Amino acid sequence: MKILVSNDDGVFATGIRTLSNALAVAGHEVWVVCPDRERSATGHGLTLHKPIRSEPVSGVFAPGITAWACSGTPADCVKLALEALLETPPDLVLSGINHGANLGSDVLYSGTVSAAMEGLLDGISSMAVSLASFSYHRFDAAAQAACGLVAQLAALPPPVLLNVNVPPVEAEKIKGLQVARLGQRRYHDLFEKRQDPRGKTYYWLAGEVLEDVDMVDGPEPGAVQIPLDVRAIRDNYVTVTPLHYDLTAYHSTDQLSDLSL
Repeated sequence: MKILVSNDDGVFATGIRTLSNALAVAGHEVWVVCPDRERSATGHGLTLHKPIRSEPVSGVFAPGITAWACSGTPADCVKLALEALLETPPDLVLSGINHGANLGSDVLYSGTVSAAMEGLLDGISSMAVSLASFSYHRFDAAAQAACGLVAQLAALPPPVLLNVNVPPVEAEKIKGLQVARLGQRRYHDLFEKRQDPRGKTYYWLAGEVLEDVDMVDGPEPGAVQIPLDVRAIRDNYVTVTPLHYDLTAYHSTDQLSDLSL
């Protein structure tokens, strides 16, 4: 299959190199278009008021992989690849492997998920892959999981977006896979106030996860209960959550039926 790979950690990140090389070894045609630097937590931002530049990349990925580094956001990279750089569309879009989890409400901020979402918006099945730790530096188990899911993703009725998180353990310690729904991650957002050399004030955001919330509003009573991603990842399961760009809160539409002007 022809697979487009992007990320938000930048072209020199270990995660994207491990994933792209593993896909190439598995026999896929791999094209990489990713940011030229780290673009974490950029969400689905697009570059509209300045040029986007792309440069071919050599010596970073395995032979046979065609790669570009792009000056824009992760969403820019995928949009540019699909509309300008690739002559024919890919079969799949993969984003990652992100260094750090994208669980629960993280998906609203994640550049990794947004890159994959851009594929979905273009009608291409996509997958975002994240290693659920900032301190663990072995991406081989996550790459193995992603390669194993590629054929299964391609077999699903398109388009679909899967958000995949892999626990930070060796492959033999992973208990299996769970299809999960989004939990909630609560952060302590600390803005540190500083002054630059000219005496002007600026702020530096240094948020930390306070807790992963196990109980959030879920399916109606009697419906199939789906595990939360924040819990399953702690139990050393690979979590797979289907996502969509339709953010409509359908359960609230009946409550709003009497609204009028």
